[in-house]
Amino acid sequence: MITSISNKQVKHIIQLNKKSKARKEEDVFIVEGIKMFLEAPRELIRQVYVSKTFLAKEDNKRLLGDINYEVLEDSVFLAACDTKTPQGILCIVQQLHYELSDILAKEPAHIMILEDLQDPGNMGTILRAGEGAGVSGIILSKNCVDIYNPKTIRSTMGSIYRVPFFYTEDTKNTIKTLQKNKISVFAAHLKKSQDYEKLDFTKGCAFMIGNEGNGLSEELSAMADSYLKIPMEGSVESLNAGVAASILMYETARQRRNK
Repeated sequence: MITSISNKQVKHIIQLNKKSKARKEEDVFIVEGIKMFLEAPRELIRQVYVSKTFLAKEDNKRLLGDINYEVLEDSVFLAACDTKTPQGILCIVQQLHYELSDILAKEPAHIMILEDLQDPGNMGTILRAGEGAGVSGIILSKNCVDIYNPKTIRSTMGSIYRVPFFYTEDTKNTIKTLQKNKISVFAAHLKKSQDYEKLDFTKGCAFMIGNEGNGLSEELSAMADSYLKIPMEGSVESLNAGVAASILMYETARQRRNK
C-alpha cells in the first residue's frame, strides 16, 4: 500500500493531472470514477489505483476483476485526485489518436469545428452531446483547450472513448478539405443569416463554434457556405458555446430522423 504523498507514483499522477505537457509527452491521461473505469477500453488502461476504503468493499473487488492495481491510503488517494470527492478509483489511460479521414468516414458527415475553445467544461459538454446526437467527429483548432484536461474528461462522461476528434494545425485548410468533400460549412453570424430551423442539415454539414470570449473569427466566418442564427428572446445576445453547439447538433439529428 502506498502511504505517502511523496511516493513517486503519486507525484506522477498529480503531474499528469496538472500538466498538459506531461500528458502529451507520455501519451496518456487520467480518468477518475467507476463509470470512467468501466467504460475505458481495457487495452488502453496503463495503470489502476484504488483507495483503501474502495477496496474494502467486496462489490468493488469484484468490479476490478483480474486487473492489476495499486492501493493508496485514503488521504494519499485524495491528494492524487483532481476531484474533491473522489469515488476511490482512478486510471492512467493511453491517449486516443484520430485522423481527419476517420471523421470523414461516416456519411453523411455531421461535424463540429471548434475555434480556440478555452473552457474544458464546454469542450466536454460538446463531446458528450455530440455522441448523443450522432456526430461524425469534432475538429479542434490547435489553440483549443487540451481535450485531456481532467475537467474535460469528467464532462464527457465516457464519450471521450467513443467520439473521434482531430486537432488541426491549419483550420482554414481543413475547412477547404471538408468543402471539397461536398460538406456544407455553417457559421453563426448576424449578417445575412437565416434561422437555423429553416436550413437543411440532412446532407453532409459542419458547424463552426468560436471562442467563448471573442466568438468565431471573421477569417473563418468568411469561409462559411452559409450563415445561421439561433433566435433568442429577451436581452440575451449569445449562448454558451456548449449550449449553442448542442442545439445545432440535435437539430441535425432531428432532421435526419424525420427525413
